[in-house]
Amino acid sequence: MIATGWASSASAGQLDCAELTTHEFGIDGLVIGSASAEPEGEGSPVPHCLVQGHIGERTGADGNTYRISFELRLPDEWNERFVHQFNGGNDGRVVPAMGSLLNADDSDNALSRNYAVVSSDAGHDGSAHPDAGFAGGTKFGFDPEARSDYGYSAVMKLNPVATQIVEDYYGKGIAYSYGVGTSNGGRHGLVQATRSPEAFDGILAGYPGLNLPKAAVQHAWDIQSFKAVSDDVTQAFSNDELKLVAEAVLEACDALDGLADGIVADSQACQQTFDISSLTCGETSNNCLTSTQVDALRRIHAGPVNSAGEELYSDWAWDRGIEGRGWTAWKLNSGSERMNNLPRIATLGASSLAMVFSNPPQDVGGDPDSLVSFLLDYDFDTDVTIDASTAEFPEAPMEFMTPTDVEDPEMADFREAGGKMIVFHGMSDPVFSALDTIEWYEKLDANNGGNAKDFVMFYTVPGMNHGFGGPATDKFAAFDALVDWVENGEQPDYLVATTTPDNPYLPELADATRKLCPYPAIARYQGGDEMDHDSFVCQ
Repeated sequence: MIATGWASSASAGQLDCAELTTHEFGIDGLVIGSASAEPEGEGSPVPHCLVQGHIGERTGADGNTYRISFELRLPDEWNERFVHQFNGGNDGRVVPAMGSLLNADDSDNALSRNYAVVSSDAGHDGSAHPDAGFAGGTKFGFDPEARSDYGYSAVMKLNPVATQIVEDYYGKGIAYSYGVGTSNGGRHGLVQATRSPEAFDGILAGYPGLNLPKAAVQHAWDIQSFKAVSDDVTQAFSNDELKLVAEAVLEACDALDGLADGIVADSQACQQTFDISSLTCGETSNNCLTSTQVDALRRIHAGPVNSAGEELYSDWAWDRGIEGRGWTAWKLNSGSERMNNLPRIATLGASSLAMVFSNPPQDVGGDPDSLVSFLLDYDFDTDVTIDASTAEFPEAPMEFMTPTDVEDPEMADFREAGGKMIVFHGMSDPVFSALDTIEWYEKLDANNGGNAKDFVMFYTVPGMNHGFGGPATDKFAAFDALVDWVENGEQPDYLVATTTPDNPYLPELADATRKLCPYPAIARYQGGDEMDHDSFVCQ
């Protein structure tokens, strides 16, 4: 990690964009297919050089061709900073290297701020198997190296290549490097902090899939729980019934932080206060849930176990965000005809569990019904092979998908290298449990003598679903806080958050600001203007 001064003009030694296709970088396996000057305009916030290429082309054990494809955007007025854009889902495509800053404002990205930005497909082409339906993007799971690339090594292979291209192009060194991503991209950030701890000065990880293979086991648990309610899992709960749960959570927990404002800030107290049994229908009850529905929600929130009672993932927080469209689309009903309205955990998650997070991989049909059937038939005693290795697949899924110290986190090398990290997670994330991330951070803090905040700041976001959305103040400038911490030594305290425009759940807070407090503190109302974050303190 280096920290030289800020620069905003082209170096005298800067190459021409077109030269990059023939420039000798001395990197084995690097192919730059194109390099074009992109003027400012739609899809191009600033003039820049767009570089597209790949590294490490090979034939996999499954006979398919693999390579790490990437694009790198080099702004004309470079600020001497670099962002590695960690992408989400199953990867498999080169998302445009704009560098989302995760501040709920798509027009504000790293490229628009004159950062150099790289993006990749993590070592596999998700469109290579068009006949495989929803399972096509996970066929790479039959090649062990492609698995490793997806888990961690594509970033480790590409990052030094990308940084060399940047420095050769501009004729000067990178002052500060950042890694930014959400979901699977957030997981990439946590993984790289342990596998390449000196590569990034700052990492921003949003709602990270920390124990992603374990979270995939939860998909089967959820589908089987919903099936117990209705043969059509998409009809297990109506929107009104989920809203009923959300309203009950609010009634029990909204005022625990000192103000009934639609936000359950004191989530820890809420878990002790709220009881889903209170919604069970009596003989003459209205606005209630059947005992089967209550049991299903209780089972889902408790998390998966095997017949011996051993925990297979994590429990989940009761939170108002269960009424959010993001919760429903992932867990219950996608609203997509192409997916037969089945939830995303089935149509997008089942093949990941089968082909990438089972060892050896299990083939599964790519049509929605086959994917749901796989989850319904999943046996929590015999089918959970996330910790297994074989001669052909020597790395277990939990080994290639998680930080190296995930069970006992310390992140000592990242800490000693001077790295800084901000992590945030929505309490109503239906894909990755925020309580799992909380447990990880508590262990990290304990292993650092109660001083994890010296290099990792963690924020929970009440009401937020998987990604921005839900009944939450989900607009905040975490990247700005990270940069200020890395470059100016200003450790962030609380983040000032607002609702995204036209939030349908919190219209009364459209002009309000709230504090997101670093865990374990919560924002408590102290009196005064209810619309102003200064009326709250982090305690």
